[in-house]
Amino acid sequence: MKATIKTHNGTFEVDLAQPLDISIPMQASEENPLAWYQNTPIIVPVKMGDWTGKVSEGASVNFNNVFFNPHAHGTHTECFGHISNEFYSVNDALKTFFFLAEVISVKPEKIDEDEIISEESIKKALNGKTPEAIIIRTLPNNSEKKSKHWSDTNWPFLHEKAALFLREIGVKQLLIDLPSVDQEKDEGKLLAHKAFWNYPENPREDCTITELIYVSDSIKDGSFLLNLQIASFHNDATPSKPVLYKII
Repeated sequence: MKATIKTHNGTFEVDLAQPLDISIPMQASEENPLAWYQNTPIIVPVKMGDWTGKVSEGASVNFNNVFFNPHAHGTHTECFGHISNEFYSVNDALKTFFFLAEVISVKPEKIDEDEIISEESIKKALNGKTPEAIIIRTLPNNSEKKSKHWSDTNWPFLHEKAALFLREIGVKQLLIDLPSVDQEKDEGKLLAHKAFWNYPENPREDCTITELIYVSDSIKDGSFLLNLQIASFHNDATPSKPVLYKII
C-alpha cells in the first residue's frame, strides 16, 4: 500500500505494507533487556478476593497489572524533562510523528577502558546529510542486544561533541541501540543529553532521544521515513515503537 507523506524535509512516497519495526517488545522474562540495575518487568493478573484476572483461571477476560521502568526495560523515548529540575512531559514534546531519518552504522572507538562514538565517525557516516532524525546502529551488531542485561557493562556512549554536532545540523530525533547516549557511570554529568537538548541554556523542547532500539542487519544504512510512535504517558519518558519505511 503506497502512500505519500509530507514532512518538514519534503514529500516522500513509501510502502506502508512494508514496516520495519526497530523497537524491542517488553516481556516479563529474563529475555527482556535490562539496564540501570533493575529487575525484569512484572506482568501479573489482578487479584481481588477470590477473583483472578486470567481466562485460564475462570475469568471472562485477561486483566493484568504491568510494573516497569521506561528507561530500564526496553525501547523508550524521552524529552529534556528527563534531566530538568522542572517537570516536562514527553507527551508535550512530540507533536508530529513522521520524520526523514538516516540510518547509520558506527563502530565505537576504544579509548582506554571506554568505547566512544565520536563526532568524526558521525560526520563520516552522514556524509553531508542533515536529516530530522538519526538512527545510530553500533557495531558489532547482534541479536543479543534484544535481551542483553546492560548493568555494569560500561556500554559505548556518544561523545559530547558528537551530540553537539547533531544539534547544530538540526537533528531533532536521536535514536540509538544503547541504554543511554551517555556513559553508564559519569558522575551525573550527562554531557551528551545536555549537549543535544541544549540544556539548561535554551532547552530544545520539541526534541527527543530514543534509546534501546534494535536495528536488524537486514536494514541497510540510508534514508528512511521514521514513524515515531509513543504511548501517551504524562512523564519524562514513555515506551515507544519507532517504525521505518523505505522511501520508494
